[in-house]
Amino acid sequence: MTADIDPAGEVVVGVDTHADQHTAAAINGLGQILATIEVPTTPAGYRQLVGWARRLGCFERAGVEGTGAYGAGRARHLDEAGVTVIEVDRPNRQRRRRRGKSDTTDAEAAARAVLAGDATTVPKDRTGKVEAVRVLHLCRRSAVKAKTQAGNQIKDLVLTAPEPVRAQLRDKTTRQRVRVAVAFRPGEVTDPATATRRALRDLARRWQALHDEIKALEADLGRLLQELVPSLLAEAGVGIDVAAKLVIAAGENPDRLRSEASFAALCGTSPVEASSGKHSAHRLNQGGNRQANNALHTVVLHRWRTCPETTAYVQRRRAEGKTDRAIRRCLKRALARRFHQLLTHDLTSSLT
Repeated sequence: MTADIDPAGEVVVGVDTHADQHTAAAINGLGQILATIEVPTTPAGYRQLVGWARRLGCFERAGVEGTGAYGAGRARHLDEAGVTVIEVDRPNRQRRRRRGKSDTTDAEAAARAVLAGDATTVPKDRTGKVEAVRVLHLCRRSAVKAKTQAGNQIKDLVLTAPEPVRAQLRDKTTRQRVRVAVAFRPGEVTDPATATRRALRDLARRWQALHDEIKALEADLGRLLQELVPSLLAEAGVGIDVAAKLVIAAGENPDRLRSEASFAALCGTSPVEASSGKHSAHRLNQGGNRQANNALHTVVLHRWRTCPETTAYVQRRRAEGKTDRAIRRCLKRALARRFHQLLTHDLTSSLT
């Protein structure tokens, strides 16, 4: 049952997002359903939803699922229209079991989460240089994976190649094998030897092309990151890959991270209470952004081997009875505190 429309009353809209269409539900300030609608994921559909919601009342807040995926375009358009966008997680499973699953009920749940204050997460701004870093880093990751796969296939082929080919390549590194194999002229494929030479030549060319692609992507990433976070790049153990992961986790609007503790939780490095009865302890946080956690882990491993200050800290904590895993957890938490300060300062300066 729907409520009467009050043009002056508050309207909160929840949006359940999919690839080709979005379902929206509007509720008033009392939580009563006003109307629902399905619109396509096109500019015309984006405008249609805003006009529909504003005819129902004062439309200032919207809860959108998947603002980093299916709801990215919707979130951008709502933000441009002056509507406050709040990112909404998937509906509560207990509620789904009671009321069933449909696009309309999911949209209604998103609206109610915003109205009740359960959903408060500000989505990442995806309209600036940080989004450019994310796109290029995504491309670089896939290129690195494909290059590694091509190198492993070259290695495997050399292991099983006919003896003349194997003898030519067996004692060389992957890079040396690529330089040799790329010059192969196998001619017509008539036997395992010529087939192996043909396969090695094609894999070597693929490896070289991916190598050049990665270098070009790293050059563009380095330029963008130098503009965005020069202080972070100057830290020991922080390279292009680490800096990109941390910048992507922070987002274009670093004010989302209200404190260094919230950034540590985002990176999965905050200690989690694990006490029971008389036993008081903490455990490692297994949540958060795993790419950002991996970036901090990479820096810890680098400083563990090369930084005298970190080495002294490790030895002191070992003498106190701490395990290496617990020490890494402490180091990652300290890095999260340090990098939050640098990210907030650099991003605020560069983006303004």
